[in-house]
Amino acid sequence: MASQVRLYTIKEGKMQDWLKGWRTGVLPLRRKFGFRVEGAWVDESTNRFLWVLSYDGPDGFEARDRAYYASADREALKPDPAIHIERGEMWFATHVALD
Repeated sequence: MASQVRLYTIKEGKMQDWLKGWRTGVLPLRRKFGFRVEGAWVDESTNRFLWVLSYDGPDGFEARDRAYYASADREALKPDPAIHIERGEMWFATHVALD
């Protein structure tokens, strides 16, 4: 399974707008495309939003991610929650067993 950590700095004063758009648009659509959201966290003192997104399908994470962004469903998200992102960082990470 591939997991990607995504860290976004949200524009000043827009965290609640971002969260609303993410919860009602991005999250259900990601799930529809077969992704699993492992968790999401907010650091309001720095306007940062972190989430971990996983995918285990036969087409692979990157191909499925491209399909997600190219979909009519993603295009239909209005307003696009991404307008609230000031900066984004993404990287793949490997799960480490705790036992």
